[in-house]
Amino acid sequence: MEFDRRSVDRLPFHDPDEAEPIPETPSRDPRIQHLQRVPLFSGFTDAELRRVAELSQIVEVPAGTVVTQMGEPGESFVIIIDGTVAVRTPIGPGSQLQPGEFFGEMSLLDGEPRSATIVAVTDLRLLSVDRAHFWRLLEETPELIRRMLTVLSRRVRRRADDQRDRPRRAAHVTGRTRRPPWRGGESS
Repeated sequence: MEFDRRSVDRLPFHDPDEAEPIPETPSRDPRIQHLQRVPLFSGFTDAELRRVAELSQIVEVPAGTVVTQMGEPGESFVIIIDGTVAVRTPIGPGSQLQPGEFFGEMSLLDGEPRSATIVAVTDLRLLSVDRAHFWRLLEETPELIRRMLTVLSRRVRRRADDQRDRPRRAAHVTGRTRRPPWRGGESS
């Protein structure tokens, strides 16, 4: 008995919703390939990724390069594709940023100068979006705004936690603790 493959769609146990998804053909555009690895863009459609890629450029930066300088005007939003950067802020060294993380958005959002110096710890491959394209990107991909706000909120909270813990760490090293003036000033 010959099995007629055309009858598969008519079988009672065939559910088209349970069919194996056809894998998407990987993009040949290296910018899209890089974007697919960035958590900030997870779940974005191919069309959204293509739009992000159209509005960005890949930049290669050697280790030791100052990528942004605190106090200078910000002209781009940058996503790390490969490599690591060190963050230096007015209150001292910050954390290191890894692939998938981003920087430069604050100056573009508020128009103020850069709030940190970013230095390439290793050779970098970056995806850069300039000021004009940044606003178009946010208008065209509203989900990106939500994700960026979430990351920014976490950064602020982490910085506040670091500031709150700094006196405790100093007290541990020196053996001294500080009391607020209403609780009797300093003690040792």
